[in-house]
Amino acid sequence: MVEEPEDPVGRATACRGDDAVHALSAECRLGVARRLLPAALEKARAANGFAGRWNAIISKLERVPPCFSDLSSHPCFAKNALCGEQLQSACQILEEVIALAGRCGGEAAPPVGKLRMQSDLDAVAGKLELILRDCGLLIKTGVLGEATLSCPPCVRSGEESPAATSSPSNLRQLLARIQIGDAEAKDRAFDGLLEMMREDRGNVVAALGRSNISALVQLLTAPSPKLREKVASVVCSLAESGSCDSTLVSEGVLPPLIKLAESGSFAGREKAAISLESLSTSASTARAIVGHGGLRPLMDLCLVGDPSASRAAAAGALKNLSAVPEVLQDLADEGAIRLAVDLLDDCGVEPSTKKHAAECLQNLTAGGENLRRAVVSEGGVSSLLLHLEGSSPEEPAVVALKNLAGSIAMSELLSMGLLPRLTHALKAGSLEARRAAASAICRISSCPVARKSAGRCGCLPLLISMLETKDSCSREAAAQALSNLMSCTQNSREVKKDSRSVPNLVQLLDPSPHNTAKKYAVPCLLLLSASKRSRKMMISYGAIGYLKKLSEEDVPGSKSLLQRLERGGLGSFFIKK
Repeated sequence: MVEEPEDPVGRATACRGDDAVHALSAECRLGVARRLLPAALEKARAANGFAGRWNAIISKLERVPPCFSDLSSHPCFAKNALCGEQLQSACQILEEVIALAGRCGGEAAPPVGKLRMQSDLDAVAGKLELILRDCGLLIKTGVLGEATLSCPPCVRSGEESPAATSSPSNLRQLLARIQIGDAEAKDRAFDGLLEMMREDRGNVVAALGRSNISALVQLLTAPSPKLREKVASVVCSLAESGSCDSTLVSEGVLPPLIKLAESGSFAGREKAAISLESLSTSASTARAIVGHGGLRPLMDLCLVGDPSASRAAAAGALKNLSAVPEVLQDLADEGAIRLAVDLLDDCGVEPSTKKHAAECLQNLTAGGENLRRAVVSEGGVSSLLLHLEGSSPEEPAVVALKNLAGSIAMSELLSMGLLPRLTHALKAGSLEARRAAASAICRISSCPVARKSAGRCGCLPLLISMLETKDSCSREAAAQALSNLMSCTQNSREVKKDSRSVPNLVQLLDPSPHNTAKKYAVPCLLLLSASKRSRKMMISYGAIGYLKKLSEEDVPGSKSLLQRLERGGLGSFFIKK
Protein backbone atom coordinates (compact mmCIF):
# COMPACT_ATOMS: atom_id res chain seq x y z
CA MET A 1 0.00 0.00 0.00
CA VAL A 2 1.31 3.42 -0.96
CA GLU A 3 2.06 5.66 2.00
CA GLU A 4 0.12 8.91 1.89
CA PRO A 5 2.48 11.89 1.64
CA GLU A 6 2.39 14.75 4.04
CA ASP A 7 0.09 17.64 3.23
CA PRO A 8 2.53 20.42 2.30
CA VAL A 9 -0.08 23.12 2.63
CA GLY A 10 -1.06 21.91 6.08
CA ARG A 11 2.56 21.70 7.23
CA ALA A 12 3.28 25.15 5.90
CA THR A 13 0.22 26.57 7.62
CA ALA A 14 1.11 24.96 10.92
CA CYS A 15 4.67 26.20 10.70
CA ARG A 16 3.59 29.67 9.67
CA GLY A 17 1.24 30.36 12.54
CA ASP A 18 0.36 33.94 11.67
CA ASP A 19 -0.66 34.64 8.04
CA ALA A 20 1.15 37.96 8.14
CA VAL A 21 4.53 36.34 8.75
CA HIS A 22 5.60 35.45 5.21
CA ALA A 23 9.15 34.67 6.31
CA LEU A 24 8.03 31.55 8.19
CA SER A 25 5.74 30.60 5.32
CA ALA A 26 8.54 30.50 2.75
CA GLU A 27 10.95 28.63 5.04
CA CYS A 28 8.38 26.03 6.08
CA ARG A 29 7.26 25.42 2.51
CA LEU A 30 10.88 24.96 1.48
CA GLY A 31 11.28 22.32 4.19
CA VAL A 32 8.15 20.48 3.07
CA ALA A 33 9.26 20.59 -0.58
CA ARG A 34 12.70 19.23 0.28
CA ARG A 35 11.13 16.33 2.18
CA LEU A 36 8.77 15.54 -0.68
CA LEU A 37 11.38 15.65 -3.44
CA PRO A 38 13.33 12.44 -2.52
CA ALA A 39 10.06 10.55 -2.13
CA ALA A 40 8.87 11.76 -5.51
CA LEU A 41 12.12 10.71 -7.17
CA GLU A 42 12.05 7.28 -5.52
CA LYS A 43 8.43 6.63 -6.52
CA ALA A 44 9.02 7.86 -10.07
CA ARG A 45 12.00 5.55 -10.55
CA ALA A 46 10.00 2.60 -9.26
CA ALA A 47 6.95 3.24 -11.45
CA ASN A 48 5.97 0.60 -14.00
CA GLY A 49 5.13 1.31 -17.64
CA PHE A 50 5.30 4.52 -19.67
CA ALA A 51 9.09 4.49 -19.37
CA GLY A 52 9.66 7.42 -21.73
CA ARG A 53 7.26 9.69 -19.89
CA TRP A 54 8.57 8.72 -16.45
CA ASN A 55 12.16 9.30 -17.58
CA ALA A 56 11.18 12.81 -18.68
CA ILE A 57 9.57 13.45 -15.28
CA ILE A 58 12.64 12.09 -13.44
CA SER A 59 14.90 14.35 -15.51
CA LYS A 60 12.86 17.37 -14.49
CA LEU A 61 12.76 16.31 -10.83
CA GLU A 62 16.56 16.10 -10.82
CA ARG A 63 16.68 19.76 -11.90
CA VAL A 64 14.54 20.91 -8.96
CA PRO A 65 17.18 20.93 -6.14
CA PRO A 66 19.36 23.61 -7.82
CA CYS A 67 16.25 25.78 -8.21
CA PHE A 68 15.45 25.43 -4.52
CA SER A 69 19.05 26.32 -3.68
CA ASP A 70 19.00 29.41 -5.90
CA LEU A 71 15.79 30.62 -4.29
CA SER A 72 16.74 29.91 -0.68
CA SER A 73 20.22 31.42 -1.01
CA HIS A 74 18.87 34.79 -2.09
CA PRO A 75 19.11 37.41 0.71
CA CYS A 76 15.45 38.35 0.31
CA PHE A 77 14.11 34.80 0.03
CA ALA A 78 12.29 34.85 3.36
CA LYS A 79 10.74 38.26 2.75
CA ASN A 80 9.21 37.89 -0.71
CA ALA A 81 5.69 36.49 -1.09
CA LEU A 82 6.44 35.09 -4.54
CA CYS A 83 8.94 32.60 -3.11
CA GLY A 84 6.36 31.05 -0.81
CA GLU A 85 3.85 30.81 -3.64
CA GLN A 86 6.29 29.07 -5.94
CA LEU A 87 7.28 26.60 -3.23
CA GLN A 88 3.63 25.87 -2.45
CA SER A 89 3.05 25.12 -6.14
CA ALA A 90 6.14 22.89 -6.14
CA CYS A 91 4.82 20.94 -3.15
CA GLN A 92 1.50 20.34 -4.87
CA ILE A 93 3.22 19.12 -8.04
CA LEU A 94 5.50 16.78 -6.08
CA GLU A 95 2.42 15.32 -4.40
CA GLU A 96 0.90 14.71 -7.81
CA VAL A 97 4.05 12.87 -8.93
CA ILE A 98 3.91 10.61 -5.87
CA ALA A 99 0.22 9.89 -6.42
CA LEU A 100 0.72 9.11 -10.12
CA ALA A 101 3.66 6.83 -9.32
CA GLY A 102 1.42 4.99 -6.88
CA ARG A 103 -1.05 4.33 -9.69
CA CYS A 104 1.78 2.78 -11.72
CA GLY A 105 3.30 0.88 -8.79
CA GLY A 106 2.34 -2.71 -9.59
CA GLU A 107 -0.56 -5.13 -9.29
CA ALA A 108 -1.94 -3.48 -6.15
CA ALA A 109 -2.31 -0.18 -7.97
CA PRO A 110 -5.87 0.76 -8.94
CA PRO A 111 -6.63 0.16 -12.63
CA VAL A 112 -6.58 3.23 -14.86
CA GLY A 113 -6.99 3.72 -18.59
CA LYS A 114 -3.84 3.98 -20.66
CA LEU A 115 -4.85 7.19 -22.41
CA ARG A 116 -5.88 8.78 -19.13
CA MET A 117 -2.54 7.89 -17.55
CA GLN A 118 -0.61 9.25 -20.55
CA SER A 119 -2.55 12.49 -20.29
CA ASP A 120 -1.92 12.77 -16.54
CA LEU A 121 1.79 12.11 -16.95
CA ASP A 122 2.08 14.71 -19.70
CA ALA A 123 0.22 17.21 -17.53
CA VAL A 124 2.48 16.73 -14.51
CA ALA A 125 5.58 16.93 -16.73
CA GLY A 126 4.29 20.24 -18.06
CA LYS A 127 3.70 21.52 -14.53
CA LEU A 128 7.22 20.56 -13.52
CA GLU A 129 8.65 22.37 -16.53
CA LEU A 130 6.55 25.40 -15.66
CA ILE A 131 7.75 25.52 -12.04
CA LEU A 132 11.38 25.16 -13.19
CA ARG A 133 10.94 27.97 -15.69
CA ASP A 134 9.10 30.18 -13.20
CA CYS A 135 11.76 29.76 -10.51
CA GLY A 136 14.40 30.75 -13.03
CA LEU A 137 12.39 33.80 -14.09
CA LEU A 138 11.83 34.78 -10.47
CA ILE A 139 15.57 35.16 -10.04
CA LYS A 140 16.21 36.53 -13.53
CA THR A 141 13.68 39.37 -13.23
CA GLY A 142 15.38 40.64 -10.09
CA VAL A 143 12.08 40.83 -8.26
CA LEU A 144 13.57 38.94 -5.31
CA GLY A 145 15.67 42.02 -4.66
CA GLU A 146 12.49 43.81 -3.64
CA ALA A 147 12.26 42.89 0.04
CA THR A 148 8.52 43.09 0.60
CA LEU A 149 6.02 41.36 2.82
CA SER A 150 3.05 42.73 0.86
CA CYS A 151 0.36 40.46 -0.46
CA PRO A 152 0.33 39.70 -4.16
CA PRO A 153 -1.00 42.72 -6.08
CA CYS A 154 -3.48 40.76 -8.18
CA VAL A 155 -7.10 41.65 -8.74
CA ARG A 156 -9.63 39.19 -7.35
CA SER A 157 -13.28 39.64 -6.58
CA GLY A 158 -13.72 41.72 -3.45
CA GLU A 159 -10.04 42.68 -3.18
CA GLU A 160 -8.60 46.16 -3.15
CA SER A 161 -7.44 47.51 -6.51
CA PRO A 162 -3.66 47.31 -6.87
CA ALA A 163 -3.58 50.89 -8.06
CA ALA A 164 -4.62 51.91 -4.58
CA THR A 165 -1.41 50.44 -3.19
CA SER A 166 0.85 50.86 -6.21
CA SER A 167 4.53 51.04 -5.40
CA PRO A 168 7.81 50.15 -7.11
CA SER A 169 7.86 46.78 -5.35
CA ASN A 170 4.28 45.98 -6.35
CA LEU A 171 5.08 46.95 -9.93
CA ARG A 172 8.14 44.71 -9.96
CA GLN A 173 6.06 41.84 -8.59
CA LEU A 174 3.39 42.38 -11.24
CA LEU A 175 6.01 42.35 -14.00
CA ALA A 176 7.25 39.06 -12.59
CA ARG A 177 3.76 37.60 -12.17
CA ILE A 178 2.82 38.14 -15.82
CA GLN A 179 5.55 35.62 -16.65
CA ILE A 180 4.98 33.16 -13.78
CA GLY A 181 2.30 30.56 -13.19
CA ASP A 182 -0.59 29.24 -15.24
CA ALA A 183 -2.95 31.21 -17.48
CA GLU A 184 -5.32 32.05 -14.62
CA ALA A 185 -2.51 33.47 -12.48
CA LYS A 186 -1.17 35.51 -15.39
CA ASP A 187 -4.68 36.71 -16.14
CA ARG A 188 -5.00 38.10 -12.60
CA ALA A 189 -1.56 39.68 -12.87
CA PHE A 190 -2.54 41.47 -16.08
CA ASP A 191 -5.65 42.83 -14.38
CA GLY A 192 -3.39 44.44 -11.81
CA LEU A 193 -0.93 45.70 -14.41
CA LEU A 194 -3.66 47.25 -16.55
CA GLU A 195 -5.14 48.99 -13.53
CA MET A 196 -1.73 50.35 -12.62
CA MET A 197 -1.19 51.55 -16.21
CA ARG A 198 -4.51 53.38 -16.15
CA GLU A 199 -3.38 55.20 -13.02
CA ASP A 200 0.20 55.96 -14.07
CA ARG A 201 1.23 54.62 -17.47
CA GLY A 202 4.45 56.61 -17.53
CA ASN A 203 5.76 54.99 -14.37
CA VAL A 204 4.98 51.50 -15.67
CA VAL A 205 6.56 52.14 -19.07
CA ALA A 206 9.69 53.53 -17.41
CA ALA A 207 10.03 50.36 -15.32
CA LEU A 208 9.79 47.96 -18.26
CA GLY A 209 12.98 46.29 -19.39
CA ARG A 210 13.67 44.39 -22.60
CA SER A 211 13.01 41.06 -20.87
CA ASN A 212 9.56 42.26 -19.74
CA ILE A 213 8.69 43.41 -23.25
CA SER A 214 9.95 40.13 -24.70
CA ALA A 215 7.67 38.24 -22.30
CA LEU A 216 4.69 40.39 -23.35
CA VAL A 217 5.35 39.68 -27.02
CA GLN A 218 5.51 35.94 -26.38
CA LEU A 219 2.22 36.04 -24.47
CA LEU A 220 0.45 37.55 -27.50
CA THR A 221 0.28 33.97 -28.78
CA ALA A 222 -0.93 32.47 -25.48
CA PRO A 223 -3.57 29.73 -25.88
CA SER A 224 -6.12 31.60 -23.75
CA PRO A 225 -8.11 34.18 -25.81
CA LYS A 226 -8.91 36.11 -22.64
CA LEU A 227 -5.23 36.35 -21.74
CA ARG A 228 -4.30 37.38 -25.29
CA GLU A 229 -6.79 40.25 -25.10
CA LYS A 230 -5.25 41.57 -21.89
CA VAL A 231 -1.72 41.23 -23.25
CA ALA A 232 -2.84 43.09 -26.38
CA SER A 233 -4.24 45.86 -24.16
CA VAL A 234 -0.87 46.28 -22.44
CA VAL A 235 1.03 46.20 -25.74
CA CYS A 236 -1.43 48.73 -27.18
CA SER A 237 -0.82 51.09 -24.26
CA LEU A 238 2.94 50.73 -24.72
CA ALA A 239 2.69 51.38 -28.46
CA GLU A 240 0.54 54.46 -27.89
CA SER A 241 3.08 55.82 -25.41
CA GLY A 242 5.74 55.84 -28.16
CA SER A 243 8.45 55.13 -25.58
CA CYS A 244 9.45 51.62 -26.55
CA ASP A 245 8.47 51.17 -30.20
CA SER A 246 11.89 50.00 -31.33
CA THR A 247 12.11 47.44 -28.52
CA LEU A 248 8.64 46.08 -29.30
CA VAL A 249 9.50 45.69 -32.97
CA SER A 250 12.93 44.18 -32.35
CA GLU A 251 11.37 41.65 -29.96
CA GLY A 252 9.07 40.48 -32.77
CA VAL A 253 5.74 42.09 -31.91
CA LEU A 254 4.57 42.57 -35.52
CA PRO A 255 3.73 38.96 -36.57
CA PRO A 256 1.56 38.20 -33.51
CA LEU A 257 -0.15 41.59 -33.76
CA ILE A 258 -0.95 40.99 -37.43
CA LYS A 259 -2.24 37.51 -36.57
CA LEU A 260 -4.40 38.99 -33.81
CA ALA A 261 -5.76 41.64 -36.19
CA GLU A 262 -6.62 38.89 -38.64
CA SER A 263 -8.25 36.26 -36.45
CA GLY A 264 -8.45 37.47 -32.87
CA SER A 265 -11.53 38.34 -30.85
CA PHE A 266 -13.24 41.66 -31.47
CA ALA A 267 -11.42 43.32 -28.57
CA GLY A 268 -8.14 41.72 -29.61
CA ARG A 269 -8.47 42.93 -33.21
CA GLU A 270 -9.20 46.44 -31.99
CA LYS A 271 -6.13 46.58 -29.75
CA ALA A 272 -3.97 45.05 -32.49
CA ALA A 273 -5.16 47.66 -35.01
CA ILE A 274 -4.46 50.53 -32.61
CA SER A 275 -1.00 49.11 -31.89
CA LEU A 276 -0.19 48.74 -35.59
CA GLU A 277 -1.38 52.29 -36.25
CA SER A 278 0.95 53.64 -33.56
CA LEU A 279 3.93 51.55 -34.62
CA SER A 280 3.51 52.22 -38.36
CA THR A 281 4.50 55.87 -38.01
CA SER A 282 8.07 54.63 -38.46
CA ALA A 283 8.93 54.05 -42.13
CA SER A 284 11.02 50.96 -41.37
CA THR A 285 8.24 49.47 -39.27
CA ALA A 286 5.69 50.28 -41.98
CA ARG A 287 7.78 48.35 -44.49
CA ALA A 288 8.06 45.46 -42.04
CA ILE A 289 4.27 45.37 -41.55
CA VAL A 290 3.82 45.03 -45.31
CA GLY A 291 6.56 42.41 -45.43
CA HIS A 292 4.82 40.35 -42.74
CA GLY A 293 1.55 40.38 -44.68
CA GLY A 294 -0.19 43.06 -42.64
CA LEU A 295 -1.99 44.81 -45.52
CA ARG A 296 -4.88 42.39 -45.97
CA PRO A 297 -5.85 42.09 -42.26
CA LEU A 298 -5.87 45.89 -41.93
CA MET A 299 -7.98 46.29 -45.06
CA ASP A 300 -10.41 43.63 -43.88
CA LEU A 301 -10.82 45.49 -40.59
CA CYS A 302 -11.77 48.61 -42.55
CA LEU A 303 -14.56 46.63 -44.20
CA VAL A 304 -15.95 44.71 -41.24
CA GLY A 305 -14.78 46.72 -38.24
CA ASP A 306 -17.22 48.27 -35.83
CA PRO A 307 -17.70 51.97 -36.70
CA SER A 308 -15.43 53.06 -33.88
CA ALA A 309 -11.88 52.32 -32.88
CA SER A 310 -11.15 49.21 -34.98
CA ARG A 311 -11.94 50.64 -38.41
CA ALA A 312 -10.50 54.07 -37.64
CA ALA A 313 -7.26 52.55 -36.34
CA ALA A 314 -6.93 50.19 -39.30
CA ALA A 315 -7.52 53.08 -41.72
CA GLY A 316 -4.97 55.12 -39.78
CA ALA A 317 -2.42 52.33 -40.12
CA LEU A 318 -3.03 52.15 -43.89
CA LYS A 319 -2.60 55.92 -44.07
CA ASN A 320 0.76 55.59 -42.31
CA LEU A 321 1.81 52.82 -44.69
CA SER A 322 0.88 54.98 -47.69
CA ALA A 323 3.33 57.63 -46.50
CA VAL A 324 6.20 55.25 -47.36
CA PRO A 325 6.93 55.45 -51.12
CA GLU A 326 8.31 51.91 -51.33
CA VAL A 327 4.99 50.31 -50.37
CA LEU A 328 2.62 52.42 -52.47
CA GLN A 329 2.49 49.88 -55.28
CA ASP A 330 1.81 47.10 -52.76
CA LEU A 331 -1.14 49.09 -51.46
CA ALA A 332 -2.48 49.62 -54.97
CA ASP A 333 -2.02 45.95 -55.89
CA GLU A 334 -3.89 44.88 -52.75
CA GLY A 335 -6.87 47.11 -53.57
CA ALA A 336 -6.27 50.01 -51.19
CA ILE A 337 -7.40 52.62 -53.77
CA ARG A 338 -10.82 51.02 -54.16
CA LEU A 339 -11.09 50.67 -50.39
CA ALA A 340 -10.25 54.34 -49.76
CA VAL A 341 -12.80 55.48 -52.35
CA ASP A 342 -15.47 53.23 -50.83
CA LEU A 343 -14.77 54.60 -47.35
CA LEU A 344 -15.18 58.16 -48.62
CA ASP A 345 -18.47 57.25 -50.31
CA ASP A 346 -19.94 55.39 -47.32
CA CYS A 347 -22.12 57.80 -45.35
CA GLY A 348 -22.02 55.43 -42.36
CA VAL A 349 -18.26 55.73 -41.91
CA GLU A 350 -17.06 57.95 -39.08
CA PRO A 351 -15.24 61.23 -39.98
CA SER A 352 -11.87 60.10 -38.62
CA THR A 353 -11.86 57.08 -40.93
CA LYS A 354 -12.87 59.22 -43.91
CA LYS A 355 -10.01 61.58 -43.13
CA HIS A 356 -7.56 58.66 -43.07
CA ALA A 357 -8.95 57.45 -46.42
CA ALA A 358 -8.45 60.91 -47.92
CA GLU A 359 -4.89 61.02 -46.57
CA CYS A 360 -4.24 57.63 -48.11
CA LEU A 361 -5.42 58.94 -51.50
CA GLN A 362 -3.31 62.05 -51.00
CA ASN A 363 -0.20 59.91 -50.57
CA LEU A 364 -1.12 57.58 -53.43
CA THR A 365 -1.72 60.46 -55.85
CA ALA A 366 1.75 61.78 -54.99
CA GLY A 367 3.30 58.45 -55.93
CA GLY A 368 3.43 58.71 -59.71
CA GLU A 369 1.28 58.99 -62.81
CA ASN A 370 0.28 55.32 -62.87
CA LEU A 371 -1.15 55.57 -59.36
CA ARG A 372 -2.93 58.83 -60.19
CA ARG A 373 -4.57 57.22 -63.21
CA ALA A 374 -5.63 54.31 -61.03
CA VAL A 375 -7.29 56.72 -58.58
CA VAL A 376 -9.11 58.45 -61.45
CA SER A 377 -10.28 55.14 -62.92
CA GLU A 378 -11.64 54.04 -59.52
CA GLY A 379 -13.81 57.16 -59.29
CA GLY A 380 -11.57 58.92 -56.81
CA VAL A 381 -12.14 62.43 -58.20
CA SER A 382 -15.90 62.47 -57.64
CA SER A 383 -15.49 60.91 -54.18
CA LEU A 384 -12.95 63.53 -53.15
CA LEU A 385 -15.13 66.34 -54.48
CA LEU A 386 -18.11 65.00 -52.55
CA HIS A 387 -15.98 64.74 -49.42
CA LEU A 388 -15.12 68.45 -49.71
CA GLU A 389 -18.78 69.40 -49.42
CA GLY A 390 -18.65 68.84 -45.67
CA SER A 391 -19.01 71.68 -43.20
CA SER A 392 -15.28 71.80 -42.48
CA PRO A 393 -13.18 70.68 -45.48
CA GLU A 394 -9.75 69.29 -44.62
CA GLU A 395 -6.39 69.40 -46.32
CA PRO A 396 -5.88 65.79 -47.57
CA ALA A 397 -8.79 65.78 -50.03
CA VAL A 398 -7.75 69.18 -51.41
CA VAL A 399 -4.15 68.08 -51.92
CA ALA A 400 -5.26 64.83 -53.56
CA LEU A 401 -7.38 66.79 -56.06
CA LYS A 402 -4.48 69.13 -56.72
CA ASN A 403 -2.26 66.12 -57.44
CA LEU A 404 -4.86 64.76 -59.87
CA ALA A 405 -5.25 68.04 -61.77
CA GLY A 406 -2.74 66.99 -64.43
CA SER A 407 -4.16 63.48 -64.87
CA ILE A 408 -7.65 64.44 -66.02
CA ALA A 409 -8.85 66.96 -68.60
CA MET A 410 -9.32 70.43 -67.10
CA SER A 411 -12.68 70.80 -68.79
CA GLU A 412 -13.87 67.62 -67.07
CA LEU A 413 -12.58 68.78 -63.69
CA LEU A 414 -14.36 72.12 -64.06
CA SER A 415 -17.59 70.47 -65.17
CA MET A 416 -17.48 68.23 -62.07
CA GLY A 417 -17.48 71.33 -59.85
CA LEU A 418 -13.86 71.55 -58.73
CA LEU A 419 -13.72 75.34 -58.35
CA PRO A 420 -16.85 75.71 -56.16
CA ARG A 421 -15.42 73.01 -53.84
CA LEU A 422 -12.05 74.76 -53.66
CA THR A 423 -13.81 78.06 -52.94
CA HIS A 424 -15.77 76.33 -50.16
CA ALA A 425 -12.48 75.04 -48.73
CA LEU A 426 -11.07 78.59 -48.83
CA LYS A 427 -14.08 79.84 -46.92
CA ALA A 428 -14.85 77.09 -44.40
CA GLY A 429 -11.80 74.85 -44.25
CA SER A 430 -9.03 74.57 -41.70
CA LEU A 431 -5.91 76.70 -42.10
CA GLU A 432 -4.17 73.81 -43.82
CA ALA A 433 -7.16 73.21 -46.11
CA ARG A 434 -7.29 76.89 -47.09
CA ARG A 435 -3.59 76.91 -47.86
CA ALA A 436 -3.95 73.74 -49.96
CA ALA A 437 -6.97 75.20 -51.77
CA ALA A 438 -5.02 78.35 -52.66
CA SER A 439 -2.19 76.20 -53.96
CA ALA A 440 -4.62 74.10 -56.01
CA ILE A 441 -6.22 77.21 -57.52
CA CYS A 442 -2.77 78.49 -58.40
CA ARG A 443 -1.99 75.25 -60.20
CA ILE A 444 -5.15 75.05 -62.28
CA SER A 445 -5.06 78.78 -63.10
CA SER A 446 -2.46 78.07 -65.75
CA CYS A 447 -5.52 77.26 -67.88
CA PRO A 448 -7.21 80.48 -69.20
CA VAL A 449 -10.69 78.99 -68.82
CA ALA A 450 -9.96 78.00 -65.23
CA ARG A 451 -8.65 81.52 -64.46
CA LYS A 452 -11.88 83.13 -65.62
CA SER A 453 -14.02 80.55 -63.82
CA ALA A 454 -12.09 81.02 -60.58
CA GLY A 455 -12.85 84.74 -60.57
CA ARG A 456 -16.55 84.09 -61.07
CA CYS A 457 -16.65 81.54 -58.22
CA GLY A 458 -15.87 84.17 -55.60
CA CYS A 459 -12.42 83.00 -54.57
CA LEU A 460 -10.69 86.39 -55.09
CA PRO A 461 -11.99 88.08 -51.89
CA LEU A 462 -11.12 84.96 -49.91
CA LEU A 463 -7.56 84.96 -51.25
CA ILE A 464 -7.20 88.65 -50.40
CA SER A 465 -8.33 87.86 -46.85
CA MET A 466 -5.71 85.09 -46.63
CA LEU A 467 -2.99 87.70 -47.17
CA GLU A 468 -3.71 88.90 -43.63
CA THR A 469 -3.10 85.55 -41.93
CA LYS A 470 -0.12 85.13 -39.62
CA ASP A 471 0.96 81.91 -41.32
CA SER A 472 3.68 82.78 -43.85
CA CYS A 473 3.04 79.70 -46.00
CA SER A 474 -0.65 80.59 -46.31
CA ARG A 475 0.21 84.17 -47.28
CA GLU A 476 2.60 82.91 -49.92
CA ALA A 477 0.04 80.47 -51.38
CA ALA A 478 -2.62 83.18 -51.54
CA ALA A 479 -0.26 85.73 -53.13
CA GLN A 480 0.93 83.22 -55.72
CA ALA A 481 -2.65 82.30 -56.62
CA LEU A 482 -3.59 85.98 -56.96
CA SER A 483 -0.60 86.73 -59.18
CA ASN A 484 -1.70 83.96 -61.56
CA LEU A 485 -5.40 84.85 -61.50
CA MET A 486 -4.75 88.57 -62.03
CA SER A 487 -3.27 87.89 -65.45
CA CYS A 488 -6.95 87.73 -66.43
CA THR A 489 -8.10 91.35 -66.90
CA GLN A 490 -11.49 90.77 -65.30
CA ASN A 491 -9.90 89.26 -62.21
CA SER A 492 -7.45 92.16 -61.96
CA ARG A 493 -10.37 94.60 -61.97
CA GLU A 494 -12.11 92.66 -59.21
CA VAL A 495 -8.97 92.71 -57.05
CA LYS A 496 -8.56 96.46 -57.59
CA LYS A 497 -12.13 97.05 -56.40
CA ASP A 498 -11.40 95.37 -53.07
CA SER A 499 -10.19 98.04 -50.65
CA ARG A 500 -8.08 95.48 -48.76
CA SER A 501 -6.00 94.36 -51.73
CA VAL A 502 -3.40 97.16 -51.89
CA PRO A 503 -2.77 97.41 -48.10
CA ASN A 504 -2.48 93.64 -47.76
CA LEU A 505 -0.15 93.30 -50.74
CA VAL A 506 2.06 96.20 -49.63
CA GLN A 507 2.52 94.53 -46.24
CA LEU A 508 3.85 91.51 -48.10
CA LEU A 509 6.71 93.63 -49.50
CA ASP A 510 8.46 93.33 -46.15
CA PRO A 511 12.06 92.37 -47.07
CA SER A 512 12.40 90.03 -44.08
CA PRO A 513 13.94 86.66 -45.08
CA HIS A 514 10.99 84.91 -43.42
CA ASN A 515 8.55 86.66 -45.75
CA THR A 516 8.42 84.32 -48.74
CA ALA A 517 5.33 85.99 -50.26
CA LYS A 518 7.09 89.18 -51.41
CA LYS A 519 8.11 87.73 -54.78
CA TYR A 520 4.41 87.22 -55.61
CA ALA A 521 3.18 90.48 -54.10
CA VAL A 522 5.36 92.52 -56.48
CA PRO A 523 3.73 91.29 -59.75
CA CYS A 524 0.27 91.76 -58.20
CA LEU A 525 1.07 95.38 -57.33
CA LEU A 526 2.58 95.93 -60.76
CA LEU A 527 -0.75 94.97 -62.31
CA LEU A 528 -2.63 97.27 -59.92
CA SER A 529 -0.23 100.20 -60.44
CA ALA A 530 -1.95 101.09 -63.72
CA SER A 531 -4.46 102.90 -61.50
CA LYS A 532 -3.44 106.30 -60.14
CA ARG A 533 -5.57 105.70 -57.06
CA SER A 534 -3.83 102.37 -56.42
CA ARG A 535 -0.39 103.97 -56.81
CA LYS A 536 -1.26 106.63 -54.24
CA MET A 537 -2.44 103.94 -51.83
CA MET A 538 0.79 101.99 -52.32
CA ILE A 539 2.85 105.07 -51.54
CA SER A 540 0.75 105.94 -48.50
CA TYR A 541 1.24 102.44 -47.07
CA GLY A 542 5.04 102.67 -47.41
CA ALA A 543 5.63 100.66 -50.57
CA ILE A 544 8.57 102.83 -51.74
CA GLY A 545 10.66 102.06 -48.65
CA TYR A 546 10.06 98.34 -49.02
CA LEU A 547 10.76 98.40 -52.76
CA LYS A 548 14.11 100.13 -52.34
CA LYS A 549 15.30 97.25 -50.19
CA LEU A 550 13.80 94.66 -52.54
CA SER A 551 15.51 96.35 -55.50
CA GLU A 552 18.85 95.94 -53.76
CA GLU A 553 18.03 92.23 -53.41
CA ASP A 554 17.10 92.01 -57.11
CA VAL A 555 13.58 90.74 -56.44
CA PRO A 556 12.00 90.43 -59.92
CA GLY A 557 9.76 93.39 -60.80
CA SER A 558 10.67 95.46 -57.73
CA LYS A 559 12.75 98.03 -59.67
CA SER A 560 10.02 98.55 -62.27
CA LEU A 561 7.37 99.04 -59.61
CA LEU A 562 9.63 101.42 -57.65
CA GLN A 563 10.24 103.57 -60.73
CA ARG A 564 6.52 103.82 -61.45
CA LEU A 565 5.70 104.86 -57.92
CA GLU A 566 8.53 107.41 -57.80
CA ARG A 567 7.31 108.98 -61.06
CA GLY A 568 4.04 109.38 -59.22
CA GLY A 569 2.29 112.01 -61.30
CA LEU A 570 2.63 110.34 -64.68
CA GLY A 571 -0.54 109.23 -66.39
CA SER A 572 -1.63 105.78 -67.19
CA PHE A 573 0.73 103.40 -68.91
CA PHE A 574 0.67 99.94 -70.35
CA ILE A 575 2.03 96.92 -68.57
CA LYS A 576 3.60 94.21 -70.63
CA LYS A 577 2.24 90.77 -70.05
